[in-house]
Amino acid sequence: MKNQAKPTEYDIASTVLDEIQAHRVRIALQLVATICMLAGVGWMSLFIFQAQWFSVTVDAWLAGVGAAVYLLNRSGRTRVAAFLLFGGLFLVLAVMSLFMDVPNATTPRVVHLYFLALAFLAYLILQNEHYLLKYGVIAVYLVAFVVFSSTHLSFVTESAQMQDVALAEDIRTVGAWVNGMMVTAMLCLVLYVMRSDFARQTHVSKELSIALWDHQFVLYYQPQVDQHGTILGAEALIRWQHPVRGLLPPKDVIPVAEKIGLMIPIGHWVLNAACHQLAIWAARQETAHLVLAVNISAQQFRDAGFVPQVLSIIARTGIDPSRLKLELTESILIDDMDDVIGKMAALKQAGVGIALDDFGSGYSSLNYLRRLPLTQLKIDQLFVRDILGNVHDKAIARTIIALGKALAFDVIAEGVETGSQLQCLIEIGCPAFQGYFFGKPVPIREFDALVLKQGASPPHAVLTPLNE
Repeated sequence: MKNQAKPTEYDIASTVLDEIQAHRVRIALQLVATICMLAGVGWMSLFIFQAQWFSVTVDAWLAGVGAAVYLLNRSGRTRVAAFLLFGGLFLVLAVMSLFMDVPNATTPRVVHLYFLALAFLAYLILQNEHYLLKYGVIAVYLVAFVVFSSTHLSFVTESAQMQDVALAEDIRTVGAWVNGMMVTAMLCLVLYVMRSDFARQTHVSKELSIALWDHQFVLYYQPQVDQHGTILGAEALIRWQHPVRGLLPPKDVIPVAEKIGLMIPIGHWVLNAACHQLAIWAARQETAHLVLAVNISAQQFRDAGFVPQVLSIIARTGIDPSRLKLELTESILIDDMDDVIGKMAALKQAGVGIALDDFGSGYSSLNYLRRLPLTQLKIDQLFVRDILGNVHDKAIARTIIALGKALAFDVIAEGVETGSQLQCLIEIGCPAFQGYFFGKPVPIREFDALVLKQGASPPHAVLTPLNE
């Protein structure tokens, strides 16, 4: 048994939403930052030679923004780098358009074309941001492009001092050609990436649709156990049995399904398959006691027909609703709280268990916790991973356990990977556990065999990994 902790399946799916997108953002930021530094230093050198100190200041600003974005991106602070890039470049381009690149009868303004190119770039880089933030940045850049395209707006007057600020005609002519070619290259590159994205998304969308109707999805089951090692149930985790790529984990299904709008039908399939499995378990004495946990995405939970759908599946399969546990992430708490509470209450009244997954890592507060009709808290593996060496993580885990007991919630710790972690959790009163220490997600035949094997054995005097 390795002591190295392994992330849980849905932790991977939620944190690695799109590895290709993350890599693309890093590359794009590095490229744009490098261009800003080179362009800023190059033009600054020219303007120093010509003693145009206002232009020197602006281009030093441009080079500084590029350097800061480059360093932030290299240090892993990609999100900060992205917003610094778009904020800093907007100010630089606005100043250049208003004071330096002033259109006349012979040479048009061209700097404002960067607003259009950067609006498209923002769409690519900010894909995973909140839609108000993403489209807000895009809208600001597009408005600036339209304003500077349709007017001769500038702050340069006929005064000698202001005329010294504006660029000389020969420099503007050269700059018009250089900037025009650079903007064209940027637009071509961004549009190519957008076209590739659309083609990839269309292809994956077709594959997922085919997978849904061609029964390519399967459920794997990871044991959930008590302090004595008895299997209480399992968490159902989706797998995609791809005809070419083989067995794919949730991280290759869920993020894409959420982006293209297939999460609701896929979630319906998971619920239906899980309830059918519960019905099969209920028919056997050895497995009738098992509880099955099913992850519910925020998209699926927001759907107006979610609660009737769950109740319909329960009625159709004839299962005991108390054997079904729905695991909800804390991200649902940022939505309409009254709607969230109403749906939870309806499900709980029907007998369905409601667990708050990854508790303590997101949006939860004691006020929300007081109002939510939950039945279980799931301690996030973030606090389990370093529970032996971090007194704060141990204190947080102990507090969650005490809080659960005080509010009459069950508590389970996820991501238990070592015997030492398990022993520590037992000492602070945790009653249930899940993680690779007890078993990785396995097909239903292997899970059933594990349950039957345990039923034929005496209770564990000392907990040992179930998959050994």
